[in-house]
Amino acid sequence: MPVLNVDQAPEVIICNFDLNPGYAGVENPLYHREKGVYLCLGDAKESLKSLISKL
Repeated sequence: MPVLNVDQAPEVIICNFDLNPGYAGVENPLYHREKGVYLCLGDAKESLKSLISKL
């Protein structure tokens, strides 16, 4: 799997079910970055429906 240097990006959109650590148990430091991080949390199907309806 490729490694992306998203920590260097000025803005990041994160789509994830919740803020819990993943399978490896490692917390994502991007969740705590103060600026430039946009979180889209929740069930993917419902989140996508909501996003499409707003567009």
